Amino acid sequence: MANLKEIRARITSISSTMQITSAMKMVSAAKLKKATDAIVMLRPYSEKLQEIIENVSSTTDLEGVSMYTAEREVKKVLYIVVTSNKGLAGAFNSSVIKELNTAISNTKHEVEILSVGKKVYDAVRRSRKVYDNQSAIFDSMSFQGVSNFVENVMNDYKEGKFDKVFVIYNKFINAATQEVHSEQVLPIAMAEKKDAVNTDYIFEPNAAEILNVLMPKSIKTQVYKAILDSVASEHGARMTAMHKATDNAEALRNDLKIFYNKARQAAITNEILEIVGGAEALKNS
Repeated sequence: MANLKEIRARITSISSTMQITSAMKMVSAAKLKKATDAIVMLRPYSEKLQEIIENVSSTTDLEGVSMYTAEREVKKVLYIVVTSNKGLAGAFNSSVIKELNTAISNTKHEVEILSVGKKVYDAVRRSRKVYDNQSAIFDSMSFQGVSNFVENVMNDYKEGKFDKVFVIYNKFINAATQEVHSEQVLPIAMAEKKDAVNTDYIFEPNAAEILNVLMPKSIKTQVYKAILDSVASEHGARMTAMHKATDNAEALRNDLKIFYNKARQAAITNEILEIVGGAEALKNS
């Protein structure tokens, strides 16, 4: 049985851990508000942009218009995988890595990975071919920063280095819920023409040139949205994980305090019994 000094040391250690996890929870809660506002503002723009592309393409013959929509024989696939640079966020990172491994195991094609986040980079750099590592993007998050590396991906796609590009990330639902999503980035998955809304557009200069401008912007926005979703999901997952860790630490500390009080009471009782026994021994001597 642990002595009283060891129990006191454990109680002190757990109390210190509680302070750390509680502080991390508050920091994540503060960052979550900013990250949530960013993704909530971007989603309508991204969705409307995709809707316009689908509606314009429904009235336009896409053959020869854009290489971004043309299906071709798949030989190599690029996965843009978004995790975080830090841990202590529950299953946030492991669920994305698991989805990536499942996707790779289900494909017969050659695979390369563009890692956005140190956690996925550390998980794949020794076992998979890494096309690029963009973990530093979180140090200064901006659309321009994301646009730069997506531009490289688009150029390599046009040159035939990749035949399909997917992005895997955590989609933000709420502070306690994140869903792992895998979305096709290239070629752009167009809706069936019969499902598109028949909108009467006036094109200037023409539909083909408009699509050639909108499609690259839509691709960059899709990846940027996935990263913003992941950032918001990370803070929500970490806040939830630290909240649970704080509650568990508090419950463990309370149990140890009860155990400590019982052990202390038993020690005092033993000391009283020893004193009484010693007094009786002196009296009878």
